[in-house]
Amino acid sequence: MSEYKGIKGFQVQTRTTDPVPYAQALADNPYGGVWSSGGGLNTGRESAGTSGTLTAGLYAGGYNITAKVEKYDGSSWTEVSDLNTGRRQLKASGTSNTANVVFGGDTSGNATGLVANTESWDNSSWTEVADLNSARSRMVGSQYGSSTAALAAGGSQPSPSFSALTESWDGSSWTEVADLSTVRRLSFGSGTYTSMIVATGVTTGPALTTAVESWNGSSWTEIAEVNTPRESGGSAGVSNTSNLIFGGNSPPRIALTEDWNGSAWTEVNDMASVESDNDGAGTSSAAWSAGGNGYETKTEEWSFSGLDPSTTPAADYADAITGDFYYNSSTGQFKTVNTGGAPIGTWASGTNMNTARQALGGAGATYNAVLGFGGILAPATAMSANTESYDGTAWSELADLNTARGYKIGGAGIQTAALAFGGGSAPGADHNETEHWNGSSWTELNNLNSAREGAGSAGFVYTAALLAGGYDTAIRAYTETWDGTNWTEVADLNTGRNGLNAFGTSTAAIAVAGSPGVKTETESWNGSTWTEVADLNEGRSYAGAFGASTDGIMFSGYDSPGSQTTNTEFWNGTSWTEVNNMGSIRQSPGAAGQTASSGLAFGGYVSDESTITEEWVAKDFQIKTVTTS
Repeated sequence: MSEYKGIKGFQVQTRTTDPVPYAQALADNPYGGVWSSGGGLNTGRESAGTSGTLTAGLYAGGYNITAKVEKYDGSSWTEVSDLNTGRRQLKASGTSNTANVVFGGDTSGNATGLVANTESWDNSSWTEVADLNSARSRMVGSQYGSSTAALAAGGSQPSPSFSALTESWDGSSWTEVADLSTVRRLSFGSGTYTSMIVATGVTTGPALTTAVESWNGSSWTEIAEVNTPRESGGSAGVSNTSNLIFGGNSPPRIALTEDWNGSAWTEVNDMASVESDNDGAGTSSAAWSAGGNGYETKTEEWSFSGLDPSTTPAADYADAITGDFYYNSSTGQFKTVNTGGAPIGTWASGTNMNTARQALGGAGATYNAVLGFGGILAPATAMSANTESYDGTAWSELADLNTARGYKIGGAGIQTAALAFGGGSAPGADHNETEHWNGSSWTELNNLNSAREGAGSAGFVYTAALLAGGYDTAIRAYTETWDGTNWTEVADLNTGRNGLNAFGTSTAAIAVAGSPGVKTETESWNGSTWTEVADLNEGRSYAGAFGASTDGIMFSGYDSPGSQTTNTEFWNGTSWTEVNNMGSIRQSPGAAGQTASSGLAFGGYVSDESTITEEWVAKDFQIKTVTTS
């Protein structure tokens, strides 16, 4: 017997417009936080009292024992009036840098120097007000509280040395309230005097704990534990449902960042460098970290980028979901949403660079947040030190490299925190210099072990990069990795080559193509060895590439004597697939992008040095019309 569905068929949804590909766009450009370089402190230190926001922060006291105070405006630090009592391991409260309170700390680096002092800041001077009931340091404070409403929890005290005490400040006096469930010090946390988090830290033993407690204004409740126990790091957050912890000593010192959304801790992007004894403030979506072990001056800023999944779509919003089948009543067509296989990407013209050049370096996460630097100037005899930044609309000139060079200078990192290394200033005049870009200027760091040009570079952050192959007096298979301080020689490529490309990270990368001749060889790096994998469809050298080790794009280049190509190929971690060609033929372009979904090609050589910019945007779906005949 036939089923009703078999006789009558099934219902098909009707739409007046094709669906909006928001879910796919979110998958291609997920909402994620990133750390970038900020302005440096005037006085390097660690273990200070911090409060305020990303654009109005306060950094008070710290070690080596000091009374110095600095204010942050989102780009630079300014010294203001000193505290009355210099100290370290104190805490602060305030939602700006104009009205704050600091409390506790120690003046000698041991238990005999613990203080209960409380000082209030009115944007002009510090005034001593009522003391804590119990002198202590290394506690957690309500960094996002106010100068008249604050909370201090846990910490170090004379005896016993670990504290569970909690005190509440009302602007004139401190009152003891409910104790923490777990005694601890050097913990993380932030919030207000009625809504706060205390996370991880050192308990008696001593031992690190993963325990987390939430304050509701009257009592503490144990909640979900952190993923990585640690002590002596930075925190930011506005309540017990929105917090961020970063850095710290696990040991060893770490760069890990964890985000608390009120129900779970999630590991998000690491800090640019490992850090402990750093302090910070702000919100879980816009925070800063400053100072650190060894009396550092560095500042890092945390912000979110990408598409926000909480964005409320329009009332008639309909998402493009692979497998959908529907009837478009406006066009009278049946349609399906199909998987795209290889990225269905296209190249689009972008705004030209200010300075024409080829064989330049690049860094950046997406097509609209890119840094381009160095390169060979027309007529291919002079080297450039120029640095330019692209925001998806225009290129802006910034501070120059310290050492002008081209011949395929290496690049890693993002637009505001990048690394430039290697390259050459003439055939045989190879460079080993390494420079770090902090968002406003370049600083020289430790050199490569082997100076060379024409190598392939990779790295998503400026503290972890890779350089493979290249040429000095001969074609090389050398590989070096960067750990933020030094370059280390590691396993060689299986096939030495010049003019190759690399993309990915220092522990998971792809090296592809190159010369002599025009090679198709592809090798995969797992952090310790290179393995030969599937070849390119078209051999070439001095091409452009960007992406991750399982999700990359290779484009343009020199494919035979006197011939350049516009061919673009997609790498899915296993094989190469030809996708849409570039709009302009060229070789030796700059490139940037951390996935196959969003990247930039800029500069290069056409018939002369070029300023041409092209933006690559890809999606993994396609809407097709269903024919019934």
